[in-house]
Amino acid sequence: MLPDPRPYFAELTDPRRATKNKLHLLGDIVFIVLCAVLSGIEDWVGMEEFAHAKEEWLRQYIALPAGIPSHDTLSDVMGRIHPKQFSACFTEWVRSVLPSLAGEHIAIDGKTLRGSSHYGEGAVHLMSAFATNARLVLTQAAVSEKSNEITAIPNLLECLDLRGAVISIDAMGCQKAIAEQITQARGDYVLALKENQPKLHDAVATVIQAQDQAARADERETVDVGRRVEIRRYVLSDRIDLLAEQFPEVRSWAGLAAFGMVESTRAVQGKVSLERRYFITSTPSFVRFRETVRNHWLIENAEHWVLDVQFGEDKNRARKDHSAENLAAVRRMSLNLLHANVKDKRPIRRRKLLAALNDRYRASLLFGTQDAS
Repeated sequence: MLPDPRPYFAELTDPRRATKNKLHLLGDIVFIVLCAVLSGIEDWVGMEEFAHAKEEWLRQYIALPAGIPSHDTLSDVMGRIHPKQFSACFTEWVRSVLPSLAGEHIAIDGKTLRGSSHYGEGAVHLMSAFATNARLVLTQAAVSEKSNEITAIPNLLECLDLRGAVISIDAMGCQKAIAEQITQARGDYVLALKENQPKLHDAVATVIQAQDQAARADERETVDVGRRVEIRRYVLSDRIDLLAEQFPEVRSWAGLAAFGMVESTRAVQGKVSLERRYFITSTPSFVRFRETVRNHWLIENAEHWVLDVQFGEDKNRARKDHSAENLAAVRRMSLNLLHANVKDKRPIRRRKLLAALNDRYRASLLFGTQDAS
């Protein structure tokens, strides 16, 4: 279970000057915002109303020397906190319960906060790392636009201890420097190939096809039946020598041990489609390759989709200073708490409703115990 978050954010630098108008403690403001978001509140005015309604309960955990902060104060202070420092506190909080990532699969992907665009300025684009087995968001970092993901990913990776973990990234992250960084950190990678590496993509496709026809590659098939029927065929080959014949530069990729393909055949309402995706990887394990490729999409389904549908992230209009990025971190904190701190099979929306209505349940989410006073 995730521990009490208060100590991990106690070292945040207060962005306000020490004047007579500085009435509210920084830790109190962060705690109020977290409790409100956890309870399904998505706007600053609602957070103030929530705090007034739950003032007696809040005073069990925070001082509130000047009462409840106004919604303008909540917005202003959260917007002025340095986002890198806020994210670092968030990362340390998660690391306390997941100190080692050995054996974990870490999916990395980007998400745009569409509601944060303002007067022609681009919307905030966030990169995040998601532990698919633990179902925890590990860290986040903002980039100015999607094309800058290439430079943002190394900064994100530096925040994590990658020893023994396998990292999956979509085609934007298929870069030699990123592969080398993961390898030097003693992690493994599975990187998707697309048009950004055309020669390598074509070489992998050519060799995979030849190996597949000769039945010399490791191959498995899975079938999913639901609203649609999907057959996925996984192929993995460790014949780097054959790949080098097609594309000699492949030997400059750090740690490269195998390359693979996933062929997906979908049947929806009588229409059949076929898609082939290609990958390079530092692990020759077929099982690890298959599980990593399949579970990479959990960052979309269990993080991004939930944040948009259950937390209204795409519609949120917070945009002043750093408020969009910091509020996004609070939403990811809340998502982690909802996943980790209660054994509850209710839908996320129901858990948030209970957090709004039931003080004891809210405390169990925040502190991982029924008696959290």
